[in-house]
Amino acid sequence: MSYFLPESAPVLTAARGLALAHPGIVEVNSAPLYLRARAADPGRRVALVSGGGSGHEPLHTGLLGRGGLDAVCPGEVFASPHNRQIYEASAAVAKSAGVLLIVKNYTGDVINFQIAAERLRHDGIPVATVLVDDDLATDSADSATGRRGTAATVVVEKLLGAAADRGASLQELQELGTRVVAQSRSVAVAARAQTSPTTTAPAFTLEPGVLDYGVGIHGERGIRTIARPSVDDLVRRMTDDLIDALPEGSDEVLALVNGLGATTELELHAVSSLLHDRLTERGLRPAVTIAGTYTAALDMAGFSLTLTRLDEGWVDLWTAPTETPLTLPRTVRPAGTSAAPAAAPAAQAPAPAATAGAAGGRVVLDRYAEVVAQVRDNLTKLDQLVGDGDFGDNLSGGVRRAVRLADETGIEGTAALAEAFLNDVGGTSGPLFGLFFKDLASAEPGDGQAPSVAALAEAAAAASAAINRVGGARVGDCTLVDALVPAAESLAAASAGEPTGELAEAPLTTAAQAAIRGALSTASLRPRRGRASYVGDHALGVPDPGALAVALVFTTLAEVHEPTWATRLPAPGHLTTI
Repeated sequence: MSYFLPESAPVLTAARGLALAHPGIVEVNSAPLYLRARAADPGRRVALVSGGGSGHEPLHTGLLGRGGLDAVCPGEVFASPHNRQIYEASAAVAKSAGVLLIVKNYTGDVINFQIAAERLRHDGIPVATVLVDDDLATDSADSATGRRGTAATVVVEKLLGAAADRGASLQELQELGTRVVAQSRSVAVAARAQTSPTTTAPAFTLEPGVLDYGVGIHGERGIRTIARPSVDDLVRRMTDDLIDALPEGSDEVLALVNGLGATTELELHAVSSLLHDRLTERGLRPAVTIAGTYTAALDMAGFSLTLTRLDEGWVDLWTAPTETPLTLPRTVRPAGTSAAPAAAPAAQAPAPAATAGAAGGRVVLDRYAEVVAQVRDNLTKLDQLVGDGDFGDNLSGGVRRAVRLADETGIEGTAALAEAFLNDVGGTSGPLFGLFFKDLASAEPGDGQAPSVAALAEAAAAASAAINRVGGARVGDCTLVDALVPAAESLAAASAGEPTGELAEAPLTTAAQAAIRGALSTASLRPRRGRASYVGDHALGVPDPGALAVALVFTTLAEVHEPTWATRLPAPGHLTTI
């Protein structure tokens, strides 16, 4: 259960614990947080760097060392690492021929790893990326996000680690990793959700006698809820779905049975035996079968199956020796045998100084901090319905960082919010809200007065464009853009002198109303971006938490600069309750 995480810096504390357990293998850099291997194979020319949200251990950190990864960048629980972690870790371990980034396909991971890659290229460090997208449940033409990256990451990291120790080039490693991903598929099932560290309650509820089929490793709901079949029938169904999705090729496969955190070894080995039998019935030979917890979802009660169709030489890479905290089973089953084998937070660097803004900007910051504190739990509950439930904590933590930054350095208003979210908040929301606040900060007049409507219109439009460039989100994708664009358009109309109805004298309140309408409209949209896109129709009826947070920014601006007119706006607690 997720009841015993320290209240302060849980991820950093756990990283230090791992280093204490493996002092000859792992060392910890605390600001920004990353873990690095103490000794790499002397034949390695390319460094391997990976990472992602915490709560999936032993994924990533378990394969840190010789035969595995050179550095791992852990985010907060279920939240991506921020780009600074990835950039500094990669720069620290880069080899003569560069760095290969291994990235699971989640919006926050992809954005932050892409930004880090751009920074590395700017420094002249050769860099390439392998995107892991093995999840069968999210293989949908309707999603612009694509398949999630799940337990096949273990296979990718192990094979690439062995190849890197043999001196493979950056291009060779990228091509190998891309091929391994293409020949791997995974699917997961759960009988109980993981425990939320915030609420100590299950992130979602399943009735007795049913399973969620196609769940994600961040606690995302499955693509469908099914009546609980016999375990034999369940494994048969999952295996058949995976085989049907694999590309044509060799009849040799690697079969991985992965626990999601609360599934016992007894269950996992029983499943591996059933999986072996079904693969054999379908004419495939499981050359390697692995059962254990390798990619957890905190303490979710469930398991995933991964199949990788093997190419020539891949078994040798799998059986190559490692010096890592996690020892993967390396036994290869000869042809003709049938017995299944036995399985063996981050401290932050000081933010750079920035120009102090207006006194009015500090009022906006303090009021937004009050609003976010009021609605954090509401946003968490909404995010648990459509994603992983971390949005309320991420937003609240970022705003608290901004207030501290303003107190300590004199940075004011949206400038402090921009610094905090861009540099210190991970996940998808951190950098995207950072871009939003950075553009809004440019509208601050610096004289204690309200920002001009024209400046705000330009800033909101610029923020929308930047978010689209980085994440691809457009109106209708059920994201924060659905609130930001209507507000930008309302401000632009007011700036141009176009009629805006009865609130023509209150352009900020009008913009807030437009943002609220846009945010609430997301409840009727089927998400196409971000983690909410993975839960399909489960998201219908639930407004996007990020869009609501954007609407609350414009509500705050109206409350501070148009207090009389802003009384027409709904209370934050009411707005974030369904």
